[in-house]
Amino acid sequence: MNFIENIREGLRSIQANMLRSVLTALIVAIGITSLVGILTAIDGIEHSVNESLSSLGANSFDIYSKNNRNAAQEGVKEKVYPPLLLNDAQKFINQFAVQPSMVSLSASLTIVAEIKHGSKKTNPRVNVMGANEEFIPIKGLNIENGRNFSPFEIQNGAHVAIIGHELYKTLYGQSKDILNTVVSFKGMQFRVIGKLLEKGSLSDNNFDNMMIIPVIVANQLAAGAGLRYRLNIAVPDPNQMDYAMGEATGVMRKIRHDEVGEDDSFEIKKSESLAEEMKSITNGLRIGGFGVGFITLLGASIALMNIMLVSVTERTREVGVRKALGATPLRIRQQFVIEAIVVCLLGGIGGVILGILIGNVISKAIGIDGLVVPWFWMLMGMIVCVVVGLISGYYPAQKASKLDPIESLRFE
Repeated sequence: MNFIENIREGLRSIQANMLRSVLTALIVAIGITSLVGILTAIDGIEHSVNESLSSLGANSFDIYSKNNRNAAQEGVKEKVYPPLLLNDAQKFINQFAVQPSMVSLSASLTIVAEIKHGSKKTNPRVNVMGANEEFIPIKGLNIENGRNFSPFEIQNGAHVAIIGHELYKTLYGQSKDILNTVVSFKGMQFRVIGKLLEKGSLSDNNFDNMMIIPVIVANQLAAGAGLRYRLNIAVPDPNQMDYAMGEATGVMRKIRHDEVGEDDSFEIKKSESLAEEMKSITNGLRIGGFGVGFITLLGASIALMNIMLVSVTERTREVGVRKALGATPLRIRQQFVIEAIVVCLLGGIGGVILGILIGNVISKAIGIDGLVVPWFWMLMGMIVCVVVGLISGYYPAQKASKLDPIESLRFE
């Protein structure tokens, strides 16, 4: 009896005991369904989160002033670096040539502003941010009503503003007609040209309680106090990040007149802390999902081993006949192990299909679009099926291969 014949014999045995085989395959299918289903849903969530993080600056890096607060440490005087100036930032925007990319320039003017509109005014806790026209798309903000700044307004310091959702509710109530209305801050009037869609508290900045004005106007209102300007460079292709950072470092060193061999007089840092945090969370969910699937498959493997032991007992006489006809212990072992693996694979195929369907249903239920086909977890599921079948079938197969042919033929 060769290997192919063993496979055929295993299939014939499964067909002869169809109900028992189907129930056993269902146990395996439930385990694979839980494993593939949970991991499919997690892959869908991770894909959606990565797309969202891309709009929140996960595929971007920042350039900002060095922190000089620790300039003197342990009695050693360290070099004090001049802050990043508005002129430096504007030169960088003009000279940075990596395409495609976007460069936003921003600076927080104050976080304790009081904004007025007519007879209404806010509490002194509004964040007023100076920015250019790239700030809103790079930060993943959406304008619900109105428009973004135009390059002309940014370059000429027009007195225009875009307000957040919470600020809108405080100043306008339920009014929908806000465009071209006027709000005032520090005695200066600003024409409202847009309102941001409600953002929530996912990011560090409270965009809902923010007023964004052109960065040149923010610089004027600072009255020489000196703002901490921050450049944020977004690169659509994550594979270009290192190249873009290298180019940005070279451009900024040239603008800042950093000598060869000296440290950078500015900070440059990837904006991926949020992406790393979310990756850690999804990895934890994936480990948990794998654990649930493993426990279910452990129960399935025990059930399969029990059924295979019953099968060996029922087929003791058959084993005796095969041995009497010359079947070796190896071929007997192969027959029962292959039978167990085939049952597992049948259950595994059904489990993978159900798992993909359930995983995508879960993804749809939580608002994630697109079909997720986890090829890696499908392959892993089938490998797990083979391993479960091998482990569960080996002991019964070993027991069958050691049966005495004379005693087996006498078995009733």
